Amino acid sequence: MPNGHVIRGSRVGSVPERLAERYEPAPCRPVTYWCRNGHHTQIRIAAEAEAPPVWDCPRCGYPAGQDAQNPPGRVRSEPYKSHLAYVKERRTDAEGEAILAEALAELRRRRGTG
Repeated sequence: MPNGHVIRGSRVGSVPERLAERYEPAPCRPVTYWCRNGHHTQIRIAAEAEAPPVWDCPRCGYPAGQDAQNPPGRVRSEPYKSHLAYVKERRTDAEGEAILAEALAELRRRRGTG
């Protein structure tokens, strides 16, 4: 028994007929990238767009370049730094002592001690 909410001959996700008459696809060109592990990846980009110099390899995650004979090396990641390490880069020990003394004096003033 047919349902009144379904259009006959259609399905979920169906596309309208005669797409070619409604738009013209942009001209594309293939660009190939190679990584250090020997993987190659081909992407399609717009013909007038500039290809990025480096693309992440979808298989291993290493950076890939357009030169098959000389692919880029692994990017060295910076080691984790704590908040204290960043503060120590900006302040000297004397500045840190002064800020700490000022904060402790303010805390003691609010508490009414010292």
